[in-house]
Amino acid sequence: MNEFVFVSGRLCLDLAGTMLWRRSVRTELLGSPDDLRRWICSAGVVDDPGSVDSRGLERVRRLREAVYLLVGHWPLGDDADTAVKDALAEVNEAARLPLPKRQLDESGRATRTGSVDEVLGAVGYDAVDLLSSSQFSRMRECANNDCTRLFVDLSRSGARRWCGMAECGNRNKAATFRKRQKQQSAV
Repeated sequence: MNEFVFVSGRLCLDLAGTMLWRRSVRTELLGSPDDLRRWICSAGVVDDPGSVDSRGLERVRRLREAVYLLVGHWPLGDDADTAVKDALAEVNEAARLPLPKRQLDESGRATRTGSVDEVLGAVGYDAVDLLSSSQFSRMRECANNDCTRLFVDLSRSGARRWCGMAECGNRNKAATFRKRQKQQSAV
């Protein structure tokens, strides 16, 4: 089973989603360099990031937190605090890094190569792209009060409420159903 879910519609938001339940029982999905390697491969950023060490893990976590903070405070006002300005600098620094290299092999399969630097570059580039695009106006936080996952609502109606149906959406539907059943049986 894959412990990572990719429901955000953007790479930078999927990375931000590797810290779950930020308002309650914070759950770190990137607890080790091996976790980061699995996330990189699952996200399809590069096929094999090579050796990932604790320094690389810390750099990715730092960017993740910068993305989360910056998205929550965007657009910046004149009164933006130092932490938010530092987050902007972190995202911009990552966006200046090289992107993963894409090539075709003889069979026509696309390959993506790079290291942690290229992963940071891809996430930083995606964050800059999101924050400067019209898609940002459709960025939402999951309606589950405990969930802090962010996503871009690309639904036609623009009324998406849940990060994903498999997690928060189904939980809410089941809870609503149980509540309705309980109310009906009390009558």
